[in-house]
Amino acid sequence: MNRSHVDVLVVGAGPAGLAAATAAADRGRRVLVLDQAPEVGGQIWRHRDPATLPESARAAIIRARASGVVFATGATVLDAASPTELVIAFGPRTDRVRADTVILATGAVERFLPFPGWTLPGVVGVGGLQALVKGGLSVRGQRIVVAGTGPLLYPVAATLAKAGATLLAVLEQRTLGDLVPFARSTLGDLAKVRDAIRYRAAIGRTPFHHDAWVLAAHGSQRVREVVLRLGSRETTIACDWVATAAGLVPRTDLARLLGCALDGEAVQVDAAQRTTVPGVLAVGECTGVKGEAAGMLEGEIAGAAAAGDDGPARTLARRRAQGIAFGDLLAETFAPRAELLARATPDVLLCRCEDVPVGAVEPAWTARQAKLWTRVGMGACQGAVCGPACTTMFGWEVPQVRAPLGTPTCGAWHAQLTTPTDPPAA
Repeated sequence: MNRSHVDVLVVGAGPAGLAAATAAADRGRRVLVLDQAPEVGGQIWRHRDPATLPESARAAIIRARASGVVFATGATVLDAASPTELVIAFGPRTDRVRADTVILATGAVERFLPFPGWTLPGVVGVGGLQALVKGGLSVRGQRIVVAGTGPLLYPVAATLAKAGATLLAVLEQRTLGDLVPFARSTLGDLAKVRDAIRYRAAIGRTPFHHDAWVLAAHGSQRVREVVLRLGSRETTIACDWVATAAGLVPRTDLARLLGCALDGEAVQVDAAQRTTVPGVLAVGECTGVKGEAAGMLEGEIAGAAAAGDDGPARTLARRRAQGIAFGDLLAETFAPRAELLARATPDVLLCRCEDVPVGAVEPAWTARQAKLWTRVGMGACQGAVCGPACTTMFGWEVPQVRAPLGTPTCGAWHAQLTTPTDPPAA
């Protein structure tokens, strides 16, 4: 196994990771950025053709390359010899990379809460279906229901509409009244207002329901119909895809492996984005879901700090605090409601990897007890899907992780990449 050394190693090439890498490189540090995807940009800027990226994304990538940042795509962190020496799979080759500073920009994953039929092919995450479409999946003419919570619903629905899908409905679990404080908080941000208007225009006449969610999905080989709760009534509609999730949760598996403390479900950091482990910093959604702008700000602070410059941590403190406050408001406004937790009957699978149904576990257990007695969370993904579900449903602590790290989920873990065999209804 080869070994190499860099000044700064950034894990994750999304907006926050790019900002961190650029800030460190601009201050003369040798920077290597890792990402599992074939292209840089992270989930939010996932692309096949750079021409499809927004101008801000192209500018961030160009600036990072111009500053001398080295990118390794298709790279996966497997283990850690120490917090600043990672074991990395670069395709078929495995090497150790040692760094003076490691910056975690691992983003977030979707939170899935089990319900009848959620394991059917064609039932995918909200962001997961968007990722599949950006990766080349054709959904033209396919009937799609989008159901979840939070601002992500709008850009995903817009992506699907642009790709030629037949959007049947977009469902937000929160009531319109629940969203008033959040809406007021965004009125002063013209960029967010413009984006909201643009996304709503993109989905045209598609019904957008509040106080609504998926109750169950039905089908044999794949989903064929979905049962929806729309306010006080239920309705069943035929569909080809159901994109649904209960928001986002910080991805902290690598941080936990390195020994970083958590603050709730997010990585705990100080004003300069330093974690509780010396030499390890964290930025972006893994420190709390708050959006790309706040993540890039954190990246700028961390990249500078990694180069020994704490100036941005002071000068950007107020804007950083605003980003954190926005993230807190997001979490409070779009927290999964109790009805979403009650959908899973005892026979519904909780852990897909180990075929553990909800009825096999006791809410009074700890995550460790559940793992020992039922193997929940012991599959290849190491609880990437069922872990957040158990934390939300039962209040269990975030589970421990072991090397090698599991394969993360983008919400497309059981999608069929082929289109449905039956043609869409006329």
